[in-house]
Amino acid sequence: MSLLFWLLGAVVVGYIGYTMYLATVLKWEDEQTVGLAYYGLPLAGRNAFKDTLRAHARRLRPLIQFNARFTKLDFAKSHITHQGVAGPGGSCSADSFAKAAAYQPRAEDVFVVTQMKCGTTWMQNVVYEVLKRGKGDLVETGGAMYAISPWIEGRKSVPIDQAPLIGTERPTRIIKTHLPASLCPFDAKAKYIYVARHPVSCFASCIDFVDTNVGGMSPDLPAFEAWFTSPAHMWWGTWTDHVKGWWTRAKQSPDHVLFVYFEDMKQELGAVVQQVAAFLGVAPLNADELKAVVHKCGFAYMQEHQDNFEMHPPHILQTNAELFVSGSADRYKNVPAEIRTRVAQWVVRDMQGSDFPLAEKYPDVAKTVG
Repeated sequence: MSLLFWLLGAVVVGYIGYTMYLATVLKWEDEQTVGLAYYGLPLAGRNAFKDTLRAHARRLRPLIQFNARFTKLDFAKSHITHQGVAGPGGSCSADSFAKAAAYQPRAEDVFVVTQMKCGTTWMQNVVYEVLKRGKGDLVETGGAMYAISPWIEGRKSVPIDQAPLIGTERPTRIIKTHLPASLCPFDAKAKYIYVARHPVSCFASCIDFVDTNVGGMSPDLPAFEAWFTSPAHMWWGTWTDHVKGWWTRAKQSPDHVLFVYFEDMKQELGAVVQQVAAFLGVAPLNADELKAVVHKCGFAYMQEHQDNFEMHPPHILQTNAELFVSGSADRYKNVPAEIRTRVAQWVVRDMQGSDFPLAEKYPDVAKTVG
């Protein structure tokens, strides 16, 4: 019996020690990925950090897998809230939301706005390459989009005042945000580009994102569905509220808000690129410049160079640069039919009263019966 108690005590002490090691790594990781601490490093330095992080992750994998058997992500408990808008508790905070909302936009600011997983990084790169007229050098210099385009509500983002102005025709600060129109700082001096995506494709991509970032702690599909359709818990608000808010803002201020669609970018990127150039007041791109922009903003190019287009710093559960799980415009087709139908029906019900062209842009959603 004494041997059993000794063994049990050893296991408990080992578990406590292992957990303390995890806590130490998490603290170190957090400190090393704030602001320019990580993205200010050259590519070799960022890769060295990831190698060290992967080594810790390998040692901690048994503990993480053990804990994942008993702990699943609870969206109702893991978010922060500011003025009724929820956000992810790890990458954002109530304070970072408040600071973002209080920011005073400037004439040189261009906000790239989306609900999460609707083409944010893609459009950031489009704006960057348009301003550079196809001669952007992120890959050549080992730079990172995250370092030059601050995420305004991100807790670890590069400070806006440290972000460079891009381009010579219209020196521009490219700001990323997922904030809804009700919370995003708005000023007619600035420009805003909003990207909408098929709601069920957005839903599917949100699942991919969470799965990639929390691994075995990812919840089941019903939990994802409840989260995605919840005004209280869905990060940055529901797809319906997000789209309605920015659609209204775009109609009210067409000279200051450009509303585009993920699917149009997939179908005819060149046309969207020229549309963005005109909106930003940049001279039309010539054939060679347009070809270069389209190439550098293509899925294959960005996937090949995903270290330059990371959406967030690496962490213990996600040590790779994972840019896109899928760049498909019809990602919604991979969602189980029953859930796909329920989400679509919810969208139709929640979009009632809005003049957003749901039937035109997403006819498969509009034809579902609520």
